[in-house]
Amino acid sequence: MTLPPLREVIATHGLSASKALGQNFLFDEQLLDRIVAIPGKLEGKAVLEIGPGPGGLTRALLRAGARVTAIERDSRCIPALAELQEAFPGHLRVIEDDALALDHTELMGEPFAVAANLPYNIGTLLFTRWMGQETWPPDWTSLTLMFQQEVAQRIVAKPGTSAYGRLAVLAQWRSTAKLAMKVHRSAFTPPPKVMSAIVHVTPGVAPEGVSAKVLQRLTEAAFGQRRKMLRQSLKGLPGALDALETCAIDATRRAETLSVEEFVAVARAMGDQKR
Repeated sequence: MTLPPLREVIATHGLSASKALGQNFLFDEQLLDRIVAIPGKLEGKAVLEIGPGPGGLTRALLRAGARVTAIERDSRCIPALAELQEAFPGHLRVIEDDALALDHTELMGEPFAVAANLPYNIGTLLFTRWMGQETWPPDWTSLTLMFQQEVAQRIVAKPGTSAYGRLAVLAQWRSTAKLAMKVHRSAFTPPPKVMSAIVHVTPGVAPEGVSAKVLQRLTEAAFGQRRKMLRQSLKGLPGALDALETCAIDATRRAETLSVEEFVAVARAMGDQKR
C-alpha cells in the first residue's frame, strides 16, 4: 500500500500541532529514517513510541520492520494512525491514553526499545521515570529520544560544566548516554523556538549497593541549590553530610564538581547507614 505524503495526511484530517500538548510534527521522511536507524536493526523488535501524532516517526519504525505500540492522548490523531494500522496489519497497536499514567513494562510484556519525538511538556518526566526505576537492567533495551537541545546536552553533560546536573547523573551512573543527532528547528511544523537533538541511551551494569531512589533524592537536593556548597544544599537530607565524610568528600565543594562515581559512592554510603 502506497501511503500519501505526511503533509497530505495532516490536511486530510485537519490536524494542527497542539501547543498545549507540546506537539511539533516532523515531515522529512529521510530524516525520520535516519532517526530510526540510530538504535540499530529493528526488524521484528517491539518498540514503544510516545506521542506519535499523525505518525511520521511511526511510519519510519514500521518501514524498518518494528512491531510498534504507540501511545497517543490526542484523539484527533487516532484516525491518521488507524490508516497506518491498515497499511501495516499486525504491526501497529495504538493506545489512546496518557503515557505518564501507564505502566510501560506491563503494557509491552516483553523487552522493548523506546523511540519517540517526545512531547516537550512531558519529555523530562518520562526520561527520569525510565532512568529511575529500581529494577535493573530495565525491560527497555534502548531509548532513542528527541529533546530540546538544551535538555539533551544536560543528559550527556560532564562534571564541571554548566549543563551538568541531576539528569546527567541519572543518565550516566548505570547507562551510556550519547547525543546521536542534532535536528534543526526548521525540520518541524510548526518550527519550535529552540533547536532539538536526539539522545540515545543503552543500559549498562548497575553499581552494587545503590538505591536509585536514594540517588535521585541526593541529586535533587545537591543540584536544587547548585551554587551553594554541599554542606548547605544537603543539610536537610538525612545522612547525606555523614555520607560525604565517609567518602572523604569535602563538604565545601559544589554539586557540579562531583563526578558521577562520587555521587554513586555517597548514595551507597547513605544506604549503608539505613541498613
